[in-house]
Amino acid sequence: MIANLPLPLLLLVFILAAAAVVVSSIKATGLADVIADRTRMGEALAGGLILGAATSLAGVVVSVDAAISGDASFAFSNSVGGIAAQTLFLALADIIHRKANLEHAAAEPANLFQAVMLIVLLSIPLCAMAGPDMAYFGVHPASILMFLAYLGGVKLTQTVSEQPMWRPVQTRDTRTDEPEDDDEKDRSALRPALIFLALVAVMGLGGYVISQVGGSLITRFGLASSLVGAVITAVVTSLPELVTTLTAVKRGALQLAVGGIIGGNTFDTLFLVASDVSYRDGSLFHAVSGTDLYWLATGLLMTAVLLGGLILRQRAGPGRIGIESVLMILIYCTALAVQFTAA
Repeated sequence: MIANLPLPLLLLVFILAAAAVVVSSIKATGLADVIADRTRMGEALAGGLILGAATSLAGVVVSVDAAISGDASFAFSNSVGGIAAQTLFLALADIIHRKANLEHAAAEPANLFQAVMLIVLLSIPLCAMAGPDMAYFGVHPASILMFLAYLGGVKLTQTVSEQPMWRPVQTRDTRTDEPEDDDEKDRSALRPALIFLALVAVMGLGGYVISQVGGSLITRFGLASSLVGAVITAVVTSLPELVTTLTAVKRGALQLAVGGIIGGNTFDTLFLVASDVSYRDGSLFHAVSGTDLYWLATGLLMTAVLLGGLILRQRAGPGRIGIESVLMILIYCTALAVQFTAA
């Protein structure tokens, strides 16, 4: 059993699992871009649906495993803490994109809609937590609503991507989604898709190992579940999003970078659905702490700031980041201060 390993060996297993997840995600980024071009799906949609869901797999495994073990706070905080951390990664990507403000250059209607969709999905758990404590067959009705809202949002995102009713103003800093050359885009997407699925399996296995190590740290050292979930496992399982975002920015696939984060965060809200189903002691939403709720509010606030930045499209000069990136960094740092104070 992983949980019974000596501490040095336990940490080594944790590092190896995290490395496996990160390396797999690096290779998956390039494949997602190829799949997007060969299927004519587009970078923003592929980033949100294919890459976002794949790189989120390790995190969902952590949350579900924690919920099955009865630790609601661990399951919940891993999900919402990951959303906050991944949104922060866009600010870091903005720093390394030296040509212009990332949110300005990656103008894409589908990303705007996914951000709105994410705000809606994060608001539903807030309503559930403020409402009466109820569960049918151990599942809160809000979980069903979130799942249906996600499916509906994905369909609408595809419509926005394929048939946009408006387009962003093109400037010299705007980076458009350009597919492969004509002699490449007609090639089959089957082989890259199969390799992509194999990498997804590696990320899922890595997520399980990370969950076991996180649970062991909580038990051995009496750490708060919200601390381990929101700051340790959430950040580690979110490293694929950091790597894929920075890799996509360096490749010039800016819509893929932004879409991967927002889409991944949207998919991450389903962690709560899966965790609520897996948690057998009633409603997950009424079994968490105020600190967990704070991380949910942090993710919601950071998403709203990001959406504002995508709409504003501030034209910061070369080497300067947008005001939305500065605000997201400050909001996240404040959340960390609150977490360590509460712990």
